[in-house]
Amino acid sequence: MLRFFAAVFACVAILALVAAAGTIYVFDHYGHDLPDHTQLASYEPPVTSRVYSGNGRLLAEYATEKRVFVPVDAIPKPVIEAFLAAEDKNFYTHPGVDIIGIGRAILTNISHFGTDRRPVGASTITQQVAKNFLLSNEVSITRKIKEAILAFRIDRAFSKNRILELYLNEIYLGYGSYGVAAAALNYFNKALDELSTEEIAFLASLPKAPNNYDPARFPEAALARRNWVLTRMQEEGFLSADETARAQAAPLDVRPRQATERVAADYFAEEVRREVVRAYGEQALYQGGLAVRATVDPEMQALAEKALAAGLEDYDRRHGWRGAITHIGPDGGSRLPDDWRDRLAEVPPPPGLGSWRLAVVSDLGARGASLAFVDEATGIIPMSELAWARPWKEGQSVGDKPKKAADVLSVGDVVAVAALDAATEAGSDRDPAYALKQLPAVDGALVAMDPHTGRVLAMAGGYSYARSQFNRATQANRQTGSAFKPVVYLCAMENGLTPASIILDAPFIIDQGPGLPPWNPSNYTDRYYGPTTIRTGLEQSRNVMTVRLAETIGMDKVADCARRLQLFDNLPPYLSYALGAGETTLIRLTTAYAMLVNGGKALTATLIDRIQDRYGKTIYRHDDRDCPGCNATVWADQAVPVLPDTSAEVTDPASAYQIVSMLEGVVQRGTGKTVSSVGKPLAGKTGTTNEARDAWFVGFSPDLAVGVFVGFDEPTPLGHKEAGASVAAPIFRDFMKEALADKPATPFRIPPGIRLVRINAETGELARAGDRKVILEAFKPGTEPRPVPEDAPTAAGAGAGRLLTGTGGLY
Repeated sequence: MLRFFAAVFACVAILALVAAAGTIYVFDHYGHDLPDHTQLASYEPPVTSRVYSGNGRLLAEYATEKRVFVPVDAIPKPVIEAFLAAEDKNFYTHPGVDIIGIGRAILTNISHFGTDRRPVGASTITQQVAKNFLLSNEVSITRKIKEAILAFRIDRAFSKNRILELYLNEIYLGYGSYGVAAAALNYFNKALDELSTEEIAFLASLPKAPNNYDPARFPEAALARRNWVLTRMQEEGFLSADETARAQAAPLDVRPRQATERVAADYFAEEVRREVVRAYGEQALYQGGLAVRATVDPEMQALAEKALAAGLEDYDRRHGWRGAITHIGPDGGSRLPDDWRDRLAEVPPPPGLGSWRLAVVSDLGARGASLAFVDEATGIIPMSELAWARPWKEGQSVGDKPKKAADVLSVGDVVAVAALDAATEAGSDRDPAYALKQLPAVDGALVAMDPHTGRVLAMAGGYSYARSQFNRATQANRQTGSAFKPVVYLCAMENGLTPASIILDAPFIIDQGPGLPPWNPSNYTDRYYGPTTIRTGLEQSRNVMTVRLAETIGMDKVADCARRLQLFDNLPPYLSYALGAGETTLIRLTTAYAMLVNGGKALTATLIDRIQDRYGKTIYRHDDRDCPGCNATVWADQAVPVLPDTSAEVTDPASAYQIVSMLEGVVQRGTGKTVSSVGKPLAGKTGTTNEARDAWFVGFSPDLAVGVFVGFDEPTPLGHKEAGASVAAPIFRDFMKEALADKPATPFRIPPGIRLVRINAETGELARAGDRKVILEAFKPGTEPRPVPEDAPTAAGAGAGRLLTGTGGLY
């Protein structure tokens, strides 16, 4: 008997030695070249970055994995208990690998051998962390051994809570959910601390195979798995029998996450995205959990998009009807085909259709065009809504005005329509009335900014982001036309001229140099007005005066002025550039105008106020001035912090104001007079390039700078009599009317040193009794006109165009 026990003991000892040796061999063989588990100490899971508008509303989210990171201390205890019961009941006691669990799994799988039951696993939470963070999903013995070795190492290196935190924030739980917090939102539209017991149990049932327990596709399997987790929670003492029974009796009600309410500003959000990627890289944006505070004002953004869209549609309607979207009826037939509804349903809505609907023309009559919709609704386009639809012709011209509906439409035409406010009588049953709509072929942009800070408050980069992601405010380099002229006139003010100085408005020829033909600049109207004040030249946008002025001052000085205003980095020194031959973007042009109204202070346009990392640390701030008193946590009647003005000066305030005053005249009596209907102090300048390929209006109130551009993406003439005044200025006007509706009529601020003198607007002389056109003109000290003797001839009456007043001038 003693021998028997000795033999058994010897066998056991040998087996133990073999097992130990085998274990040592396995650890030595597979333990080399494993990933460094210590990197988990500094691991930061990919987290969603969010962009917020100026009032704190969500603008956009960017992520490769939609995850909400929650520290383990903030995860409710029932959530932790449910996952431990379902995944790893011995988590807090095993060394990373559950030896007892492995033995139990082996015995269970042996007992299930030959059945259809799925093999039972024994991976611990620590092993899952090792696999998810450091290894691949390869199914092999080698990977399992490496997983176990890493689990031992991780368990020795980190606290159990840290391992649990990594696990609960990393696991994929279906529905695009990474981590338990994202899953709670996506399955139940709740935060973690709002979940019920049965909902928590369902989330804990998902790690093994979330697709197999999708409650929408496999409701019975999902319910059974949830109830199993509830049973496990009871077995581990986390729930009582009554609590378990109540939870298991509850239905599995999934309430998908509600769509997050966001600010509609697609062009703005995309521009912010590009800027963040340029500065910090794609990984920081899509995985770094950045909080980006954008400058956009949601209300102003909505006004910008509305005004731009309406202006582009108005222009498009003026230039005719280009035809139906498609045709689904028989050629020449008077009835729709029997399958018209199916065929209409197959017509893809054109990008940018928005709230407009697709309809098919079902009949044509004296009242208008009858409509039919996919949902069996009917309607009518009355003749009054077809009157604009003259046929489009080459060169943006139009044909004859339609006299009947058949002149515009045919039965079977698929068209875009929008409901009118009131129903129109159509037969016996009063079909709803609709307006015929057409997506504009032309496009444009609008930018609004604070001229004192450079914060871009609104940006509409096109008619529809769905139709084109090209941002015409920041990416389209177009010729500025006459919108550049204020730069030339600013340069004149800097070099001693005044708004009352006289320039000869008459034809002249310029020698452009060897190999180049002579250039004979002309005015837009091909009319010339003789000696004219600089103010009138800018207000009426006289080309010849501007070129004469630039030639006298020197294009090198004009180019320097344009550089200081950040409009052009290196403007070529050719006189044609004085009339806006140079190409730039709308946002740069608007920024240049903003520097005029802010008193000549340097300005940098920005779409971002601040960027914070995932821990709340500010890593970027547009306004980087020191402000010690701005960090107060409570208000105790302390003095309001005063920020120093550190902006550089791009021009002197007096010269800037003289241009502002002249641009105000553009609105009051010049090419931008349509804007004056806003009823508030406004200033600005129209711009039109050769053949009206580009139309601009850029202007400002004392506290808001706005730029508008309109043109075809492939530069094409806008049509006969179209210009910045008719295309872009009305968009500016409509936007300003809404944006300033609740603002007081603030006059433009006059800097110290400016002297306002009553002068004759036509001659530039001091006003005399009986003068009809008298204005207050802005002068720098010592540049005011000198009194003229009563019997002296005026500039208008002087022979041979001689200037006899004291204003100075160019001939």
